[in-house]
Amino acid sequence: MEPNTTPLNRRIKLKIQQTIALTITLALTCVALFNNMVLAAEPKTNPAFNKANTALVITDPQNDFLSPEGVTWGMVGKSVTENKTVEHIDALFKAAKKRGYPVFISPHYYYPTDHGWKFEGTLEKAMHNIRMFDRKGALSLDGFKNSGADWLKSYKKYINDGETIIASPHKVYGPETNDLVLQLRKRGIDTVILGGMSANLCTEAHMRELLEQGFEVIVVKDATAAAVTPQLGDGYKTALVNFGFMANGVLTTDEAIVRMK
Repeated sequence: MEPNTTPLNRRIKLKIQQTIALTITLALTCVALFNNMVLAAEPKTNPAFNKANTALVITDPQNDFLSPEGVTWGMVGKSVTENKTVEHIDALFKAAKKRGYPVFISPHYYYPTDHGWKFEGTLEKAMHNIRMFDRKGALSLDGFKNSGADWLKSYKKYINDGETIIASPHKVYGPETNDLVLQLRKRGIDTVILGGMSANLCTEAHMRELLEQGFEVIVVKDATAAAVTPQLGDGYKTALVNFGFMANGVLTTDEAIVRMK
C-alpha cells in the first residue's frame, strides 16, 4: 500500500479539504455581509421634501465662478459647461420660488482688510492673488454691480426679490465664519438642498459643516462644478466621491425638482 493512501493519510487529506471548504464559505459570507453593510449605509436617493422644514442653499452664485468673464473661468469653465451648472442652479431657483421653498445664499466676499492675512492655504492665496470676490469694503457697494463678486445676472431676479435670505459672507470655505446656520435654525429648517460653487471647496465644506450641525443635507450634483488643473487634479470628481460617502442624498437637478412638491 502506498504511504499516501493509508487510512490515516486519507482522513488527514479529507480534513484539510473540509477546512479549505469551510474557510472559503466563511470568506464568501463575510464578503456578502460587508456588501450588505455598504448598501445599507449608502445615502437615500429618494428623500421626500417638505417646504415647512426644507430650504434651498446655494453657495457662491457669483460672476467670478459662473461667468465666462469671471477670474476663475479658465479653471472652472469646462466643468461648469459640462455640468450645465448655470442652467441647473437657475432651475433650482425657479422651482423653489414657484413651490414656496425658502432660499438661502451663502456668498463669498473679500474686503481690503482681508488681504492683510498673515498665512493662507493654497486656494486662499490664489483667490487673493487674482482679486476674486473683491469688494471695496464691508459697507460699500462702490463698483459692486456686475463685478466678479456680484450675482450672475440671470440669478438676480431670484436673489434680489426681497424674500431670499442672504447670509453674511463666509471667508474661507465653510459656513463656520458666517450666520447661515443661525438663519436656517431661526426659520425651523432641518433639511438642506445644496448646490452652488465650488464643488470640492465651498459646497463640500458647507455640506460637511451642516451635517456636523445636525442638518439633513441633499447635494444636487449637477448644480455645482469645480476647478480642473494639471497640478491639483479634478476637483469635481473628488467632490462627487465625498458627496456619495457623506451626504444624506445625492441627486440630479431633475430628481431634486421632482421631490420639491
